[in-house]
Amino acid sequence: MPIQLIEPQRLYRQIADQLRELIRCEEFEPGSRLPPERDLAVQLGVSRPSVREALIALEVEGCVEVRKGAGIYVCERKAERGVPADLLTDMHGPLELIRARAVVEGEIAAMAAHAVKPKQLALLDDALEMMRREADAGGVPMAGDRLFHLRLAEIAGNSALTSVVALLFDQRNNPISAKLGQHLENAASWNAAIEEHRKVIVAVAGRDPAAARAAMQKHMDRSHRRLTKRLD
Repeated sequence: MPIQLIEPQRLYRQIADQLRELIRCEEFEPGSRLPPERDLAVQLGVSRPSVREALIALEVEGCVEVRKGAGIYVCERKAERGVPADLLTDMHGPLELIRARAVVEGEIAAMAAHAVKPKQLALLDDALEMMRREADAGGVPMAGDRLFHLRLAEIAGNSALTSVVALLFDQRNNPISAKLGQHLENAASWNAAIEEHRKVIVAVAGRDPAAARAAMQKHMDRSHRRLTKRLD
């Protein structure tokens, strides 16, 4: 068998593996409440966002249950419908994805501000209006959100970057990102996101690359903050 490269494991997976083993050995007993995220982060010597991603991964696996406002509890037994840990190994954490998108899409917004034409601004407005309609109907405005970011990338005029935006955005559908969204996304958070998208349009329409970059990065930063609000 040929020697294979050793790849560093994502930090949140390392944290999840350690917590899972502690649960298996009943250091954290079934039905018991885990220490708060902040305490776990101190004990493990990592950031709270990394602990957050690990805990959500364990919830997807069926090892723990997040009770909003009450804490995170060890399941009495592993949920039968949990996703096997090995299927989650290669998934990017949702907070890691937002940080990556901030880098990529900030520059895309700046490029779009250089290249935008009036007809393309109308397409951005249409995507934003789709988001509003989806949110007003009580749904998750994911289709309009995706369309907005793809159209902005198309305005930038680089098909490779458009593909990257689609790839990163669609990772929001992976089980870990979807579960985190279920806990923390709501009508108020989506209304805030819609307003942040509007500010990106204003900056792009003003043909101001620096302002467009800043508006997109601010949107991603605030999205990150919304997904790191307290779960326990």
